[in-house]
Amino acid sequence: MTRALSPLDVAALAYDGMAIFELAIAVELFGLPRPEFSEWYRFKVCALELGALRATGGLTLTAQHGIEALARAGTIVIPSWPADAAPPESLVRILRRAHARGARLVSICSGAFVIAPTGLLDGRRATTHWRYASKLAQMYPAITVEPDVLYVDEGDVLTSAGSAAGIDLCLHIVRKDFGEHIANQVARRLVVYPHREGGQAQFVDRAVPKEDSPWLAALQQWTEEHLAEDLPVERLAKQAAMSKRTLSRRFAERAGTSPVEWVIGLRLTRARQLLERTTRGIDEVAAECGFGSAPALRHHFRERLETSPAAYRSHFRMKHGRAGR
Repeated sequence: MTRALSPLDVAALAYDGMAIFELAIAVELFGLPRPEFSEWYRFKVCALELGALRATGGLTLTAQHGIEALARAGTIVIPSWPADAAPPESLVRILRRAHARGARLVSICSGAFVIAPTGLLDGRRATTHWRYASKLAQMYPAITVEPDVLYVDEGDVLTSAGSAAGIDLCLHIVRKDFGEHIANQVARRLVVYPHREGGQAQFVDRAVPKEDSPWLAALQQWTEEHLAEDLPVERLAKQAAMSKRTLSRRFAERAGTSPVEWVIGLRLTRARQLLERTTRGIDEVAAECGFGSAPALRHHFRERLETSPAAYRSHFRMKHGRAGR
């Protein structure tokens, strides 16, 4: 009779060329001995290839298990994966079989690009690093990609956003398996918050992806110089020498958004810069960015970035005398 899988049996994938930080998150959360608890995870690293594996930073490591050991784990962690490389079909098959036996699959950062080809995310929600969210959505349209969250829990398949969001997801898993009290103890030992508010949207550094359209680049430069002013679509269209209808159509094609939403994004980018680099009050920041009032600024921060201007400043403001060191 086949032995039932335990979620406390955790296996993390390692491969040649891996990013070491994401793997280290899995090791720290699930592989570190914790004698203060009566029960903890049984952890192993499973190598995709034989022999010494190269990792970022010039490191090499050797795992004690091959990928066949993944099939015996109740929790399988894919720490990361190159977004432009297809995973081996042998790995995809193992993940499908393990999931069919009851294993839960967990991805950190771009590790979602390994789980996605299994089809197990079709019709479900998932996330990945904000840089790769649109690529994941394009490659796998059956997946509902949530680009702004820290992690997504679909029960037996869990995905996290970029890099450090893997800590948030792994703490969430500890919370599910052992409860709030144990998760808080682990978080204190890591010197991190047990639960972070907001999502990765507050870390995205551009309102829209970089574009090579000259008209859009010129319009963006002009708009950034007039953000404090009223910027209705009619004015943007006039500046771009287009009709309102043509401008809206070209924005949808080139930027994947509307002119109004695009302007809001530019204003939020300016607001973030001012909050990070100056001591100006919230009302002053709101006026300079064209939001008009502090309540309007707070509304758009909460809507787009899932945080408040004050919280954002407390996390990201450059401390005097420390920037650049």
